[in-house]
Amino acid sequence: MTHALTKRHDDNASRRSHAVRGSATRSRDRLWGPGFAGPQAVGLLVFVVLPIVMTVVMSLFNWPMIGSRSWNGLENYRTLFGDPVFRAAVRNTCEFVVSYLALNLVVSLGIAAWLSGPRVRHRQFFRVVFFIPTVTPIVANTVVWRLLYQRDGLIDGAFQGLFGTHAPDFLNDPKWAMAAIVMMSVWQGFGYNMLVFSAALDSVPDSVVEAAMLDGAGPVRTFFSVKLPLITPSVFYGATMTLITSFQVFTQPFILTKGGPGSSTTTLVYFIYSQGFMFQRLGIAAAAAWLLFLIILAITILQFWGEKKWVHYE
Repeated sequence: MTHALTKRHDDNASRRSHAVRGSATRSRDRLWGPGFAGPQAVGLLVFVVLPIVMTVVMSLFNWPMIGSRSWNGLENYRTLFGDPVFRAAVRNTCEFVVSYLALNLVVSLGIAAWLSGPRVRHRQFFRVVFFIPTVTPIVANTVVWRLLYQRDGLIDGAFQGLFGTHAPDFLNDPKWAMAAIVMMSVWQGFGYNMLVFSAALDSVPDSVVEAAMLDGAGPVRTFFSVKLPLITPSVFYGATMTLITSFQVFTQPFILTKGGPGSSTTTLVYFIYSQGFMFQRLGIAAAAAWLLFLIILAITILQFWGEKKWVHYE
């Protein structure tokens, strides 16, 4: 009896000891998570959250880069709505977005459809070739296109050889400057969507395509009636990402035209840059940045609202 009681007491003591050690181990384990996440959280706070909060504050102040600051309230926003250059920047950005988005989707989807055809050989090689401009530095690409567009450049020389006349002055003519930026941007950026659409087309079941062809559908009818509806999730993804990035266009007008001639190629991001770093009006620049954010947010919400009407998920 005494031996049994002693053994039971030892077992209880052992269980309590294990419970204490397990609790201590769990306490130490709980410290690892915050320890690993801490540096990332600090970086997120310092380099993302704090700048966002500061832009909100700056947009409500007269905030020169050097000098005293004063409370402005919503005056910066009222100034923007009355600024003809800002209104021109909004128009130019919308013109670029509509043109670039449409051309990007058409070119990338067309090339992806061609590459998915059964008669195309070395399709992996062509995919790499078409994707190269996307991964090369955009500044380098833009400088090259500036050389192509300039007088006596390659494009102008081709026009003289073929038609006996000069090409349009793409970079100095307000009628052509935005078109030049759009063409260069499509060449730079269509490769990403092409790769996404090409992968989506390759995943379309062969049985579905064969069934459509047995019903008498030709290649064009098969693509638009069978393949395209099946890849609409990829098209929606590509359209959404392209729309968001196209609103932030800056490098192309900055290097090609400096926002000119006049303000014909001044985009919203270029306007923000010029106000903040050229004219040192950081309050105006911050207010314009928040208006750009609201425009992108509103259009993205509209896209997701209309998604159910044309995107088909399996």
